[in-house]
Amino acid sequence: MATFDSTKTALSKLLEQIVEGKIQLPDFQRGWVWDDAHIRSLLVSIARSFPIGSVMLLETGGTARFQIRLVEGVVRINSTGKALTPQEKRRAKYYNSPFLQEADWLARRYEWYFAEAGVLSAGQMSRMKHVELICELMLSNRDDFWASTSNKQLNFLQHILTILKQHGRAAVVLPDNVLFEGGAGETIRRELLKQADVHTLLRLPTGIFYAQGVKANVLFFDRKPAQEKPWTQQLWIYDLRTNLHFTLKENTLKRSDLDDFVNCYFGNVGRDALPRVPNKEAAQQRRPTGNRINRVETERFKCFTYDELTKRDKVNLDIFWLKDDALEESANLPAPEIIAADITADLEAAMEQFATIAEDLKK
Repeated sequence: MATFDSTKTALSKLLEQIVEGKIQLPDFQRGWVWDDAHIRSLLVSIARSFPIGSVMLLETGGTARFQIRLVEGVVRINSTGKALTPQEKRRAKYYNSPFLQEADWLARRYEWYFAEAGVLSAGQMSRMKHVELICELMLSNRDDFWASTSNKQLNFLQHILTILKQHGRAAVVLPDNVLFEGGAGETIRRELLKQADVHTLLRLPTGIFYAQGVKANVLFFDRKPAQEKPWTQQLWIYDLRTNLHFTLKENTLKRSDLDDFVNCYFGNVGRDALPRVPNKEAAQQRRPTGNRINRVETERFKCFTYDELTKRDKVNLDIFWLKDDALEESANLPAPEIIAADITADLEAAMEQFATIAEDLKK
C-alpha cells in the first residue's frame, strides 16, 4: 500500500534543498502562470503565517537515480524562490524573515526612485544587496525626519529618535562622520540638540572592530516633549581614543577599561569602581544617582555648553582636546615590533573570520 509523509518542513529548508539539487523542479507546468500580483500575495501570506497549502514531493525508486520532484505546490515554491537572488538562496537557511523574500521584487520595482531622486548612484546600487536597497528606500523618504539624506547612519539616528517614547533613553553607536558631515548632517545635529537632551558622547578607540580603522562613538540622549527652549544644556564628551591603543587579540578592550568613563558618567569621580559582585548593602550605598548633576571635568572628560556647540562650524561635534602622540614626530611612534605585532594580530583575526564564513558556506 502506498504511504505518504505529512511531516512539516520549513520553507527555508525546501529552498535550500532546491539550491543544493536535492529537490528538482519539473520542466512541465500548467498553462496558467502566476503574475507578480499573485506572487506578492503569496509572500504576504507567508509573512503573516497564513496557511498556503501543502507541497507534495514524488520520490522516484528503482535503479534509475532521479531527484525528488515536486508534484503539487510547484507554483508556490517556484514563485517564492524567484524572490531570492542566487547568493541569498545559498544562504537561505540563515534568513527566516519573509522581508528578505520580498526584497528582490521591491528593489527592482523601485530602482527608478533611487536614480531619479538622486538618493543613490548606479554604482552604489550595484554594490548593495536588495535588502539594503529596501532599507534605504524605507529610510530615505520619511515625513517624520528632519532631513532627507542618503547617509544611512544619519537616517538611522533620526529613526531611533522617532521610535523612542517620551523621556526614553538611547545609546547609539555611530561613526565619526555623523558628528561632522555638513548639509543634512548639520540640520539633524542642530534639531537633535534642540529636541532631545544630548548629554554624553563617548569617543571609542580604534582597534576594537573587525573592520580596522573604524572610528566610532556612543551618543547618549533622552527624548523630550516639545518646547521652545533647547533641551540640551550641556554635552559631556569622554575621550577614550586619544593615546589609547587596543587590538583584537593582544590588547583587547576590557570592561575595566570603561570604569573611569562609568564613574565620570555618574558623577563618581574619585570613588573606586564598583566591585563586580557587590553585596546588596554596599551596592545600595554606592548606587549612582543617575541624574548626572555631580559630574566634574577630568583630563578625558570635558563639558561643552549648548551655545558653544551651536557656534561651531556646521555644529561640528567631532571635538578633541588631548594632544595625540601619534601625530607628533616619528620618533614618538610605537616600536616597529609593536606595529608588526598589531598588524599580525589583525590579520589573524581577519583570517579566522574568513575561515568561519567559508565553513558556513559549505554547510
